Amino acid sequence: MADEREVLVEVKNLEVTYGSGRKAYKAVKNANFTIYKGETFGLVGESGSGKTTIGRAIMRILPTSGGQVLYKGQQINGKISHALDRQVIKEMQMIFQDPQSSLNERAKVGYIVGEGLMNVRPDLSAAERDEKVRQALLDVGLPEFASRFPHEFSGGQRQRIGIARALIVEPEFIIADEPISALDMSIRAQVLNLLRHMQKERGITYLFIAHDLSVMRYISDRIAVIHKGRIVELAGAEELTAHAIHPYTRSLLSAIPMPDPRRERQKSPENRNCSGHRGEN
Repeated sequence: MADEREVLVEVKNLEVTYGSGRKAYKAVKNANFTIYKGETFGLVGESGSGKTTIGRAIMRILPTSGGQVLYKGQQINGKISHALDRQVIKEMQMIFQDPQSSLNERAKVGYIVGEGLMNVRPDLSAAERDEKVRQALLDVGLPEFASRFPHEFSGGQRQRIGIARALIVEPEFIIADEPISALDMSIRAQVLNLLRHMQKERGITYLFIAHDLSVMRYISDRIAVIHKGRIVELAGAEELTAHAIHPYTRSLLSAIPMPDPRRERQKSPENRNCSGHRGEN
């Protein structure tokens, strides 16, 4: 039976190359996956695996050297029309990994959050824009803080500012690039719950990038595992964590700490010499 879910983003045979000539390095190799409207699609892998590169290529921050990125059926990598570029800018946003370096320390929070509106909603008056900024900060739990600077906030609060900046233009698709990796454990659950709440309230679709499978299992509907630039396994979150096929996926699962000391001591990466590949479902 054919899958009747609406496809929002489709990545076909994607390749991303850094450098040229003898120094060229292919960071992403023949990546294929589909993201359905309203879901959270997880992309997990260790540092240097190519997961952030894929996210930035989808956002058109990085050029692609092969393959296609389709958004609502239209190719958005490479040269595109001005109208499609405007649509992509409005409907796709990114939450960056480091909430400190991604925010302008010399600008007040109100300007940082509202800057995107100046580009995608030039029809708004200053008062209307200020009201939308106020509402966006209220949505992420930071009311009445528009006149402060980023350095006056904690790491978790800065990440909330980044989320407000992405949400204010009312996007349909958000790429969250390790949005909780720089946060304390006590703050992580708050940010994850905020993202899930916003998804239910606004019907947002996420590409959630992380290196921690325990986090992925909590927030994702489906998970793709990337290793050395290649997607090695893709399945539903529960299926992947319960019945991993590829040895790299199993090694990621074995790295998740267990609360039971006896089970933690007995744990070992099993069947390291096995091989397998589960394709897209």
